[in-house]
Amino acid sequence: MVAPPDNDVLWARGLHYSYNGSPALTGVSVGVRECEILAVTGPRGAGKTTLLKCLSGQLLADPGEVWFNSAPVHTLSRSARERLRRERFGWIDTEPHLVPELTGWENAALPLLARGIGHRAAKRTAGEWLERLDVGDCARKRPAALTQAQRQRVAIARALAGEPTVVFADEPTAPLHTADRAQVLRTLTTAARSHQITVVLATLDEENAALADRTVTLVDGRRGGAIPAPEAPGGEGRAACSVSA
Repeated sequence: MVAPPDNDVLWARGLHYSYNGSPALTGVSVGVRECEILAVTGPRGAGKTTLLKCLSGQLLADPGEVWFNSAPVHTLSRSARERLRRERFGWIDTEPHLVPELTGWENAALPLLARGIGHRAAKRTAGEWLERLDVGDCARKRPAALTQAQRQRVAIARALAGEPTVVFADEPTAPLHTADRAQVLRTLTTAARSHQITVVLATLDEENAALADRTVTLVDGRRGGAIPAPEAPGGEGRAACSVSA
């Protein structure tokens, strides 16, 4: 067993995964650096969602290894992987999947409340993230009263409110109108950079991928090339940070 490079917060080697005998990943290896925004691109059915689920411990590759901060995720028990996802990872799905009976701040506070954070502190933190994501006025509204873009911003606030080390975003702008897509993605990437959060973004959208530091491509469950994203205007690189195990 070989430990991952020190500067990789996530590292996977030789991931294989099949659904009912149909291969979704075939020998995929990838490393994700601390504070990096990594875009995973490829056509539908290429294995992007499966890769994110393997990296986050939702699925166990067979065979394959996944490491987080030099700890082998693939050898953890189910309960340990659930705790890892609850405490260190955030997840943004294609659809917001908010709890309809809860208000905006209650939905955003769910990861904090699940970790035993007090009601007042959780509400304050959730409210701060909703404000950062320009949906502070949605704090007391239930999902049915929100637009799709507002619901997705609340879902992003939920993923970020728990101060995760890594956020996995699975085509988070796919259901949005074109005008909302870039704005929502820029909001996510700006928040991640300012709070030194690593992001693994699955996307079909080239404009979304251009916001990342680096892009890897999957085709038929296999790894394609890796391309660094164009340097941001003004020559600004990604923020440096350190992540403790």
